[in-house]
Amino acid sequence: MNEIFSIKDKVAVITGASGVLGSSLAKSFIEAGAKVVALGRKQATLDACVKELQESGGDAFAVEANVMNIENLEIASKKIIERFGKIDILLNIAGGNIPAATLSPDQSFLDMNIEGWNEVTNLNINGTVYPSYVFGKVMAERGSGSIVNISSMAAYSAITRVAGYSAAKSAITNFTQWLASDLAIKYGDKIRVNAIAPGFFIGDQNRAILLNPDGSLTDRSKKVIAKTPMGRFGEAKELNGIVQFLCSDAASFITGALVPVDGGFSAFSGV
Repeated sequence: MNEIFSIKDKVAVITGASGVLGSSLAKSFIEAGAKVVALGRKQATLDACVKELQESGGDAFAVEANVMNIENLEIASKKIIERFGKIDILLNIAGGNIPAATLSPDQSFLDMNIEGWNEVTNLNINGTVYPSYVFGKVMAERGSGSIVNISSMAAYSAITRVAGYSAAKSAITNFTQWLASDLAIKYGDKIRVNAIAPGFFIGDQNRAILLNPDGSLTDRSKKVIAKTPMGRFGEAKELNGIVQFLCSDAASFITGALVPVDGGFSAFSGV
């Protein structure tokens, strides 16, 4: 492989590493020769994730921490530095929607569960801002690093029933642009911040809303497929390449970008 695309020996902190997207990225990073720090709230789940990565021959390390707790993250940062001596990459994968913040088809915004709204916006916004704040300091001290955030199709245009999630992902898109500008201006051109906007991927959080118990498409997922020119849902592994690219030297002049990985969903009007 051309060395310009390499992430070999880079230390990558992955929040939400035990989830569908996070575990896929962790495996692909290990295969590419990176050292992976799996960060999450449940040690047992993280240990299982790291064991699998280590069995494949990779250098992986589990660190228990809540992405919405600065003190937890600062302790985690110290452990990572003690183990690897640096942090090159931060993948802010933790986040997603929650049932309490999802409106039913017959509800409007005025029926919103405000506690659910607070939970989903806190998880996605602060769950991205806080790790960037803590691990970004390590990158600033070294004068280099790459942060990749997760936005959404919901940041492009309105998607029904997920107001809190949509607002949070829109905020992440804006925060990505803001942080990219701030770090480049104040710490140099070797610190970059970008985001990807996945289209529709079936995971644990949205399976029930996109698939019927028999595996057939729901009315909602039929609308999704109709607006996706490629005519299918994405697979988690289809995010790996663009994320690795954004973390490599091949993307050295790319910062503040939002890259859709959506089978054409954001490009197509539906007509």
